[in-house]
Amino acid sequence: MNMIYATYNIHHNSIDVYTHAGYFLRIDCGKAEEGLKTTPCSECALNALAIDEPFEYARYTIP
Repeated sequence: MNMIYATYNIHHNSIDVYTHAGYFLRIDCGKAEEGLKTTPCSECALNALAIDEPFEYARYTIP
């Protein structure tokens, strides 16, 4: 999948990914982080990654 654009959607707490083929993918941040064992510090880092670098967050959560 060739991702070309990703942005954090504050209204849905998700990362919206747009692909080169014209597809739209929405990654629910709550569901993506559900199985992770986190500390308050690592949660803060994940939130900052989702908001500031949504493309990297999408790479991290998409297998």
